[in-house]
Amino acid sequence: MSDNKPSKPSKPSGKPQSRYPVNMPETPFPMRGDLAKREPQWVKQWQERRVYQKIREASRGREKFILHDGPPYANGDIHIGHAVNKILKDMIVKARQLAGFDAQYVPGWDCHGMPIEIQIEKQYGKGLPTAEVLEKSRAYAAEQIERQKKDFIRLGVLGEWDNPYQTMNFSNEADEIRALGAILEKGYVYRGLKPVNWCFDCGSALAEAEVEYQDKRDPAIDVGFAFAQHERLATAFNLAALPTERGYAVIWTTTPWTIPANQALNVHPEFSYALVQTERNGEPLLLILAEDLVTACLQRYGLEGRVIATCAGAALSGIAFRHPLASADAGYDRLSPIYLGDYVTLDTGTGIVHSSPAYGVDDFISCKAHGMKDDDILNPVMGDGRYASWLPLFGGMTIWEASKPICGALEATGSLFKLVMFDHSYMHCWRHKTPIIYRATSQWFAGMDVPPKDGGETLRDAALRGIEETAFYPSWGKARLHGMIANRPDWTLSRQRQWGVPMAFFVHKESGQLHPKTPELLEAVAKLVEQHGIEAWHALDPRDLLGSDADQYQKNRDTLDVWFDSGTTHQTVLRGSHAQQSHFPADLYLEGSDQHRGWFHSSLLTSSMLNGRPPYKALLTHGFVVDGEGKKMSKSKGNVVAPQKVSDSLGAEILRLWVAATDYSGELSISDEILKRVVESYRRIRNTLRFLLANTSDFDPALHAVPVAELLEVDRYALARMQQLQDEILAHLQAYEFHPVTGKLQMYCSEDLGGFYLDILKDRLYTAGADSQIRRSAQTAIWHITHALLRLMAPILSFTAEEAWASFASPETYAASGETIFTQTFHLLPQVEGHAALLDKYSRIREVRADVTKELEEVRVSGAIGSSLQAEVEIHASGERRALLESLGDDLKFVLITSAARVTGAADGADSVKVIASDAEKCERCWHYRKDVGADARYPGICARCVSNLYGQGEARRYA
Repeated sequence: MSDNKPSKPSKPSGKPQSRYPVNMPETPFPMRGDLAKREPQWVKQWQERRVYQKIREASRGREKFILHDGPPYANGDIHIGHAVNKILKDMIVKARQLAGFDAQYVPGWDCHGMPIEIQIEKQYGKGLPTAEVLEKSRAYAAEQIERQKKDFIRLGVLGEWDNPYQTMNFSNEADEIRALGAILEKGYVYRGLKPVNWCFDCGSALAEAEVEYQDKRDPAIDVGFAFAQHERLATAFNLAALPTERGYAVIWTTTPWTIPANQALNVHPEFSYALVQTERNGEPLLLILAEDLVTACLQRYGLEGRVIATCAGAALSGIAFRHPLASADAGYDRLSPIYLGDYVTLDTGTGIVHSSPAYGVDDFISCKAHGMKDDDILNPVMGDGRYASWLPLFGGMTIWEASKPICGALEATGSLFKLVMFDHSYMHCWRHKTPIIYRATSQWFAGMDVPPKDGGETLRDAALRGIEETAFYPSWGKARLHGMIANRPDWTLSRQRQWGVPMAFFVHKESGQLHPKTPELLEAVAKLVEQHGIEAWHALDPRDLLGSDADQYQKNRDTLDVWFDSGTTHQTVLRGSHAQQSHFPADLYLEGSDQHRGWFHSSLLTSSMLNGRPPYKALLTHGFVVDGEGKKMSKSKGNVVAPQKVSDSLGAEILRLWVAATDYSGELSISDEILKRVVESYRRIRNTLRFLLANTSDFDPALHAVPVAELLEVDRYALARMQQLQDEILAHLQAYEFHPVTGKLQMYCSEDLGGFYLDILKDRLYTAGADSQIRRSAQTAIWHITHALLRLMAPILSFTAEEAWASFASPETYAASGETIFTQTFHLLPQVEGHAALLDKYSRIREVRADVTKELEEVRVSGAIGSSLQAEVEIHASGERRALLESLGDDLKFVLITSAARVTGAADGADSVKVIASDAEKCERCWHYRKDVGADARYPGICARCVSNLYGQGEARRYA
């Protein structure tokens, strides 16, 4: 594609001509795409010509369609998953634009958060002043955005690249603080002690979306809690007295490190619990176990015993037992009462669960429900994973290295009944790939079930209702998101980082209460941040806002969860920095399937709090990219496919076609072999386009177009078939389905056009009079077909459609389009009267043609004929089939691409095809074998048909 509109040859090129020329117009559209080399030039031209802005001008006033960009994180080069995501978004935006919408696309980036902070620590070391961390983090994010932006643009993605949104833009940071203030005012935000997902490497709480599960090997231990209240136990089991005082309630756990912080035991109120009499080391012993698990437990411990009494779990409520390490150190000499809990199961273990409320959500809820105060909760594990120095026996150890000493101490006290190593699925940090724990910390939360101040729906109820109002592509996404919202705990909003939007509260130094003027103070901070960024909060002297109150209040040091950053972009971007380019709610959010627990999730929660509805009308989910064998990609396996490499070797167009041709609702497989097949598909489409462009290069619709009613029948059929295809494709695009579109486009180019219509057309296009009605009829049809085809393929094959548009559009149309196909809308094809009957007729004709082609091939293989034009065909047909073929008259031979074709009667069911090698001479111009070759002595070597087409009135045709 060049800046100047290519001129169009209206006659054959300067190649050596035969004495009887045929119509062989040319096109500047080359056969070879040479995509890798030429695409960067088109990308550059799109930017220089301000194509995106021209599209906006052309669609001003139309109804908007807004796909809101889920922001990639500004760290590292883009990978193949990024490419899939951005290409899918681009195809949808372009398809909606061509459908007549004003489909604007504002790309965005997620900029705050720990990964960037970690990069700064790696480069400059830990302990930098906060101001330096923020300065260097902002610069690092900006640099990463520029690198990623270049690669996204290279993929052919059109958008507002000169004005993207960034969560670190001052206005976005300020509006995020305002969003926090709004949900605080509505009553959703509270502060409290609660176990949260905690990563020791991050030194911070993690969001649900930042937790993944991997296998981990841990000691699984059965531990006894010694009887302390013998009379109460006897009463619970309906005994006058216990037969022996020595006994234990036995628990099972895979986290020995939680034993030092144990403060309670839990049983299910409705389960039956057994008092088991046994012996260990020759001494009588009593055990309390769930009745259903007695046999399995005794076998595991290598003991024999019998059940002497049972009771319901409810009867054990409140009975206390001694901590298993009580005899090892006076610091553990405390009692653990039994609490009732419905979360206790009989799947594994003993039916009794030990509770360390600081390290388990169920434990915490149970202990709090039974009256335990925050100050009473033992929390010896520090943020770096070590026990506090005050913890007896294990102070200073990491919890993982303490497992062995803890088990040793339990064995020494006689409390350890069994230890085996156990492989289980365990929580890990998705960044560091290291084990994480639940850890009780004082955090800020958004309550899922807290009634807001206005007495309306809880956040959970509002979000679940919103899911019902949302369209899902594919439909299974609905159940997945519903399950995650229905079962999730309160959202931990706070993080202990520096490079993040501050929770800009002033907290009372003694009571911990928020300043009574918090809403006004948040707005004041937001205005400062709007001018100077989040740095303004860190530089702020509280006296500037609080005056004399400053002595009693301190700045809250927490930052907002980075998922709150991206999760509020419906507010900070759609209704904030890019309100003119957007609307709320967005028509579509599109991301990978992991975002049901990520961006889809956080966006739903924030918008439900702020707006009482989802921020999107529809959610589209795509799968992850795997290699050709379905294996996950990894550098160590050497199966990573880099989008930059594909663009540089094959062209981004091939990546785009691969994305479109793959069913994105599942995993997307890619490999060199798969890409080779995509290249072949692309070549077939390109060759078809080249034929269409070449054969309309001397066609001016203003001068040459034939009225639809006067088109030859096969041309009218071709328009009807194109309309049928366009209707099907537009329905797929409306549902965001691309792989059926690609399949149908490929099939249409190879079968409908290459295998049938254009195959038939070649004779008429090449040999009819250049300005004859029958040639112009064909050109009229393919002119409309090309218009429709270029627009249908443009969202997918954007570079190719743009290149072809420069060759195809007239100079006036090209200039009026702003030199881009993307200002256009889908082509309005002319109405064909009786189109349904035409489609049916030619569907049956194509069946006959397939039968004839099969016979011709058999005869050709035998050597009796060379090309199909050397053949004469006699078809014996009956009934409707005979009438169908006879309706084409003498034009039947053109449909079958033979030199002659006759239809004769046949008995019912005795239809057949007879192929005869023609004994006539071959016309050197049209290559048909005809009796009248050389009949006109003035023009030896050519047939009467060619003489008429070149020098006379031209042949008459009605059908083909």
